[in-house]
Amino acid sequence: MDAKTTTNETQRRILDAVDDAFDRQIETTKQFSSIPSTRGAEGPCQDMMGDLLRARGYEVDDWHIDTDDLKDLRGYGPIEHDFSKARTVVGTYRPAREAGRSLILQGHCDVVPAGPLDMWDTPPFTPTVKDGWLYGRGAGDMKSGTIAALYALDALRAAGLKPTARIHFQSVIEEESTGVGALSTVQRGYRADCCFIPEPTNGKLVRSQVGVIWFRLKVRGKPVHVFEAGAGANAIKAAYHLVQALEVLEEEWNRRAASDRHFKVVKHPINFNPGIIKGGDWASSVPAWCDLDCRIAVLPGWSIADHQAEIVACVEAAAKRHPFLAKNPPAVEWSGFLSEGYELTDAGESEAVLRSVHGTVYGGPLKELAFTALTDTRFYGLNAGIPSLCFGATAEAMHGFNERVEIESLRKTTQAIALFVAGWCGVEAA
Repeated sequence: MDAKTTTNETQRRILDAVDDAFDRQIETTKQFSSIPSTRGAEGPCQDMMGDLLRARGYEVDDWHIDTDDLKDLRGYGPIEHDFSKARTVVGTYRPAREAGRSLILQGHCDVVPAGPLDMWDTPPFTPTVKDGWLYGRGAGDMKSGTIAALYALDALRAAGLKPTARIHFQSVIEEESTGVGALSTVQRGYRADCCFIPEPTNGKLVRSQVGVIWFRLKVRGKPVHVFEAGAGANAIKAAYHLVQALEVLEEEWNRRAASDRHFKVVKHPINFNPGIIKGGDWASSVPAWCDLDCRIAVLPGWSIADHQAEIVACVEAAAKRHPFLAKNPPAVEWSGFLSEGYELTDAGESEAVLRSVHGTVYGGPLKELAFTALTDTRFYGLNAGIPSLCFGATAEAMHGFNERVEIESLRKTTQAIALFVAGWCGVEAA
């Protein structure tokens, strides 16, 4: 029997093993997705992941995150909520014989808020299978990908194989707001020859992704009874004046993006979003305050500090053109992400394995993606020099109502991860 035949037979055993366990995988995904792991409430998800890893015999490291350990590291974003229960969970597989290349497999278990429940067709934390899709908050972004990676490793064992390199299976939090969960793994010393994060990418490899800055505008006004509104200064209306100025800055940044080698083909890659507004105390009083939480993107290679300075300068200039803000300038606070963009480079060996795997599973060439969102890959690439691949299933309505992941794409993603682990780490008979 020649080597090619042996390889094909090994791949078929792995693919069949994924198929054999796929119903169980979907059930585990539903259980994981049923946990409402919004910001600050991720503990039960991390408990479940720790249990899943221990049941499989992995060496589990489960620790509380101390922001004092992280605050001076590249990519740290400020934490404003109660972080006393924040944890990272890492399960490590150590081979009896080191012969392959080591790997980090990572997923995040935090999810964004569901919004008004009556606007969902099915309850967001009651995962529902319908017409070939799994619905639920976090089902797409990205709990299904995390469980896919776990079951990909299971498939190797079920196929009678074991990896010949160290693997760290990492479950992190805060991906949706600062990224400090992933940063905590870097600070704790976890390293590998490659990182693979199965975020939903519609079966494409993320070549380049934006970074993100979160900031808060704190606008003050002059309260008066509404019957003499003209004698006061409406902080909420003044905040809209600043939003209009920032929309002009957004367009300027998009003009710069037109020269980027990856994002020049993307229409409007820099998106500014005023995402949360709070203000005023009484409907018949001119509001004395307004806080506006915002998000804006930056491209790889753009300095976070320089673009923070541009935001501040934009707000200051707009305030000077406003009759009240000119003498009562707003404040700008940094409220979360201070994250650089990331471009995947110097990853030829790991990309070659993924391209080969993609051809086997999907039957065609691997396409690339310039991604207008961000992922945790940046920490491994920028902070640790680890080539970091992002590739996964097809999902829709992420961060929206009726979030869903396509089940067949999830099967293929699981098969691709399993074959990638076999090709990258190496396998031998168990």
